[in-house]
Amino acid sequence: MQQQPSPNPLDPTRHPAGMTHRNVFTDQLPTLALVGLGASEAWIGLQRAFEPISQLIQLPTLRAVGRLRKRPILIGGQVLAVLGGLPLIAYGTLQGWGGDLALAVALTSLWLTAVGIVISQTVWFPLLRSYVEPDRIGEFFGVLRTGWHLTLIAFFLGAQQWLAAHPGSFGPLFAVATAAGVLRIALIARLPDASVIQPGESMRLRDLVAIVRDRVPLRRYLAGMILCGAPRRAVLPFVVVMMRRSMGLSDADVVLTTVASFAGGFASLYAWGRIVDRVGAAPVFQVTALASSALLLGLAVVGPRASLLAMIGFFFVFVALAAGFGVADTHVLFRIAPAHEATPMLVVADVTANLAYGAAPLLAGIALDRLIAAGIDATAAYRGLFVAAALVIALAPIPLRGFRR
Repeated sequence: MQQQPSPNPLDPTRHPAGMTHRNVFTDQLPTLALVGLGASEAWIGLQRAFEPISQLIQLPTLRAVGRLRKRPILIGGQVLAVLGGLPLIAYGTLQGWGGDLALAVALTSLWLTAVGIVISQTVWFPLLRSYVEPDRIGEFFGVLRTGWHLTLIAFFLGAQQWLAAHPGSFGPLFAVATAAGVLRIALIARLPDASVIQPGESMRLRDLVAIVRDRVPLRRYLAGMILCGAPRRAVLPFVVVMMRRSMGLSDADVVLTTVASFAGGFASLYAWGRIVDRVGAAPVFQVTALASSALLLGLAVVGPRASLLAMIGFFFVFVALAAGFGVADTHVLFRIAPAHEATPMLVVADVTANLAYGAAPLLAGIALDRLIAAGIDATAAYRGLFVAAALVIALAPIPLRGFRR
């Protein structure tokens, strides 16, 4: 009988520590830090592409899963993520350097951190699958994600106060996140070193391609995830850039919208989990995608005229909707991933979707750079991006309409 690698998948410290480290080094804080270093839209889009495009590393990591225990892979990836982020603790020094060198160091640091996170995630997410009862997938992930959202709300409230008192001082915030990353290493090092290798986990690339080719439900799932997830990831970093460069909001103001985004997830995740388990994924996909599309169209109309309070409300609602879509996403994926090949299917789904997720902000950043360089007003360029994203997201429920209870 397979031994479960952890006695408590809902550990009250393990997930918040890991997700604090991950979010601080991959989400809005790096965007603000890069704006502070004078990064262009293309560089900001590239940074947002680091983690999703690095998902390709999961493929060779998956080969190792068939020969190694999962815990060393989990720890090794987390160690690399922590070491990769160390230069950003000296953010003040990078500001002093300025120019291309500072940007190169910051971007390299963020990339190495993303690579380590991806290696660790290759085995972490499949491990969680062994804990989930089929009829409570939504509730399980609603509870799991609610816990670390609360931790991130506390972190970013503190970050907002810090940046209000020390504008542009991101180094201490990265230091706190690094400490959380080190704490996660200590916590996951306590996991029992039991073999959790499943038959078929070590697969070749053509085997992984065959998984997508031969499974119609997986292809429909991926189409819906890409139609909703790619434009959402293309938009969010440039909403942040718009707030800083077009609306004139401070770093502390923007961090308040980050707090609002995690508050939106915290307030809605448990309810979304119960709803998905009760009514199925398809209705949740439809409601959340269409509402997100409408919200982006509203932002395109209002643009930089929006107040800080309005932007806080936008992030709260937008992320609450994304949380519902995400719980329904996991519900479907866990149901279509058979137990005998759960890891390869989860990995190939993750890699395929994340290639699109990574390409979206990068291509958006390059397009915005060129439009602005050609003389197009930056505000008009951002609005065009928001409208395009809204139209694509509205199409997402079409391939997902069959995933009912």
